[in-house]
Amino acid sequence: MTNLLSKLLETHDTLLADGATGTNLFNMGLMSGDAPEMWNEEHPDRITKLYRGAVDAGSDIFLTNSFGANASRLKLHGAAKRAHALSRISAEIAREVADTAGRPVVVAGSVGPTGEIMEPVGTLSHAAAVEMFHETADGLKAGGADVGWLETISAPEEYRAAAEGFALAGLDWCGTMSFDTAGRTMMGLTSEGMVELVQDLENAPMAFGANCGTGSSDLLRTILGFVAAGPTRPIIAKGNAGIPKYHEGHIHYDGTPELMADYAVMARNCGARIIGGCCGTMPEHLRAMRDALDTRPKGDAPLLEEIVAKLGAFSSENDGTGDQSDAPQRRSRNRRNRT
Repeated sequence: MTNLLSKLLETHDTLLADGATGTNLFNMGLMSGDAPEMWNEEHPDRITKLYRGAVDAGSDIFLTNSFGANASRLKLHGAAKRAHALSRISAEIAREVADTAGRPVVVAGSVGPTGEIMEPVGTLSHAAAVEMFHETADGLKAGGADVGWLETISAPEEYRAAAEGFALAGLDWCGTMSFDTAGRTMMGLTSEGMVELVQDLENAPMAFGANCGTGSSDLLRTILGFVAAGPTRPIIAKGNAGIPKYHEGHIHYDGTPELMADYAVMARNCGARIIGGCCGTMPEHLRAMRDALDTRPKGDAPLLEEIVAKLGAFSSENDGTGDQSDAPQRRSRNRRNRT
């Protein structure tokens, strides 16, 4: 692989990814229920501002505004046939921002779930899912994305379909899943199961990991689960900025820049090489994360008690793999500095 991301991974121990898309766009005026992807055409200046916010804060990688740019999600807005075009435009705007950044910055084409449940549980066929992912990936590649970036996936079947879609488009990719149900994805996959899934794929991602979920503490426990399974590919950590709270008609995340700085350093110590934020993560969080990663030395992998003390309690008793009260001791100093 010779894309920019692979080059940066060869020369940097840790890369900083970007923060939230939705949270930042809501602050610019996006209304609940609107399709953010339509803003690629309607408000390209605001999308440029979104991208530049991440780059100016120090991100090495930023995601395009194309999370829901697939035929299934866009049909809810009467735009099912616009998936390729909206993906392409999102990447074109990003390409311009990256090319004028004054340093190497990776444009990662965001690809979210289809929003449907795949067969045999649901009605979405494997072939249909592959074609949806292929269309989005092809649009992102046409717009200049360096890599594809699959995120917030719950079902292994959908992850596999996306891998095929990226292969058809000829676009290298990374892929994260969301572990938000007692340490598992909504469809029951564990951290260990994801490592096995990635290793078995014919078109495996360049890097894999977790994003979103229920909080940064839970996400770091998932990262430790990945590391314990002995993966050979770089790990991604993209956690939310605290816990969502409803206040005066809006959802707010309570994570401070200081908390996200601690999260970033702990994610690195857990074994992640690509570290960013998800929901609620603003440029001020990214700046604090950048500074912490640049100035604080790498340390040992934290015990679970240390994660709780810094970032808050876990949302469930264990990580979904069966480890419970003995987990902190089993994931202690003997796994330091594994990547």
